[in-house]
Amino acid sequence: MTAKAADLSLEELESLVINALEDLKAKEIVCLDTAEISSVMSKVVVASGTSNRHAKAAANSVVMSAKEAGLQPLGVEGQANGEWVLIDLGDIVVHVMQQETREFYELEKIWSGIPAAEEE
Repeated sequence: MTAKAADLSLEELESLVINALEDLKAKEIVCLDTAEISSVMSKVVVASGTSNRHAKAAANSVVMSAKEAGLQPLGVEGQANGEWVLIDLGDIVVHVMQQETREFYELEKIWSGIPAAEEE
């Protein structure tokens, strides 16, 4: 099921995700437009949790909000340990990570399309 199947526009889905993360006080929420560099998704949302419990709770908030809007996530990975939880909502993929994991993988650099050498 994609956002269209739940009668949500991409903007409405993005707002739903951001609000769900903000409700649980997720940190450093970033939304990246990936439509030009990915044929799989239109946006990537990255947020940090302050602990594994916090990351799991923030991710669960996104899942529950999506379900309440009639959108069944295509997949949820990493919820067991909470170090990095990925939620696939079709048009948007959400990553809720602990800060150390986020700094190590630097998803913002990967999905912004900016080569690391240009950024420095």
